[in-house]
Amino acid sequence: MSIFSSILAKLGIGSAEAAEVTTESAPAASAPAAAAISEVDVVSKLEGLAGAHAEKLNWKTSIVDLMKLLGLDSSLSARKELATELGCPGDKMGDSAQMNMWLHKTVLQKLAQNGGNIPKELLD
Repeated sequence: MSIFSSILAKLGIGSAEAAEVTTESAPAASAPAAAAISEVDVVSKLEGLAGAHAEKLNWKTSIVDLMKLLGLDSSLSARKELATELGCPGDKMGDSAQMNMWLHKTVLQKLAQNGGNIPKELLD
């Protein structure tokens, strides 16, 4: 399983949890059932995890904190693997700060593309 797939799974995006929503709405006409699938409220899930976490993690700006919050390996090697997986430009890969900023923004954008409800201010 890729690191980004693990992020999606931890947030319930494209998981069995999402499939249950689809199955429960299946008795309705099939076209409205597909439209009835709601986005995953990523912010609420992450805020809930942050509230229960022992460390104060700033997942809104830090890819390291976001990965820690989800219980994933946040080491430099894991972040490089995720950056490679998501197509980080080579010029950013050599500078961990630039890579981290690119990676955080890209992960949030990809979450939004995959059904996560991410506020616009976090995507800019």
